Amino acid sequence: MDSTSLDLTMSTPALLFPTVSLLLLAYTNRFVTLANLIRSLHDKYKTDPNTILRGQIDNLRYRVELIKLMQAGGISSLFFCVLCMFSLFAGWTRTSQWIFGVSLLLMLVSLGLSLAEIWISVRALNLHLSDLRDQEKRRNE
Repeated sequence: MDSTSLDLTMSTPALLFPTVSLLLLAYTNRFVTLANLIRSLHDKYKTDPNTILRGQIDNLRYRVELIKLMQAGGISSLFFCVLCMFSLFAGWTRTSQWIFGVSLLLMLVSLGLSLAEIWISVRALNLHLSDLRDQEKRRNE
């Protein structure tokens, strides 16, 4: 990569700060919601253990792990943005470009994991609601 092909200034990595901050807030909200749901389902499971509840808890546990990785990717991206700004401040232009590239890749990883978590969430909701469709079909027959 030629250093003239990318004009990297302090404001370039700084542009990611609000994006990453809002993304981390959204990830944290998802985590808190899932954690509360897991606690609730765990209490129900203790009083009435069944495979459906166990499957839901396992699905939620997997989604929480994905959110943890999403957060790690977002935080790492922010870390590399700050490191990029420091290297720009130090005058290390070529190093700054590579560090910023790593930051962008980490953000892509975080967003990709977020997309996967959303797909899993929608699949779980569709499965949960499938019994309603079955009941409607039986009523209409």
